[in-house]
Amino acid sequence: MAIKTEARPEGTDIVHAQAGTIKRSGSIQVVVFSLGNEQFAIDLFDVKEVVEYTNITKLPNVPPYVKGIIDLRGEITTIIDLKHRLNIAATGTDTLDTSRIIVLDSAITRSKTGILVDDVTSVSTFDEEQVDYTSASVSNDDTAIIGIIKRKVKVQDKETNELIIWIDIKRLLGDIDSGL
Repeated sequence: MAIKTEARPEGTDIVHAQAGTIKRSGSIQVVVFSLGNEQFAIDLFDVKEVVEYTNITKLPNVPPYVKGIIDLRGEITTIIDLKHRLNIAATGTDTLDTSRIIVLDSAITRSKTGILVDDVTSVSTFDEEQVDYTSASVSNDDTAIIGIIKRKVKVQDKETNELIIWIDIKRLLGDIDSGL
């Protein structure tokens, strides 16, 4: 069986490859944010910066998930409503006070792009063992889910797992970037 080599962050080693699944050791760094009632994460190296919500200028004749554009320090930045792109219903408690724009690294998009999220909760490092890659295969191939991160949290003296959906933002926005 041939093992496909892949580029990975320093310190990440492939430990085991069997039947197409790869288990890795090492750590991942992600930006964790909320959309509705769920927690999501994207790779830290795909993020340039996080900025507070600002007035977004709407554009005519664009897909509904394109919220509009902003002027970010003299550069026009296209804003994608990630909640709309992922078909996540509004919770009714959404507020622009906590909304953030995650500006993506120019290496993953052709044009300056930001994603609108409800809130950025943390920048975190997780061990690869905390990621369940098999759960991602249950959903559609076009969802761009890399895996499910299990973060241990204590709630009233009980330890439980909080699930964070780790998405491949480059894959998710690939079709958007080609259309803009």
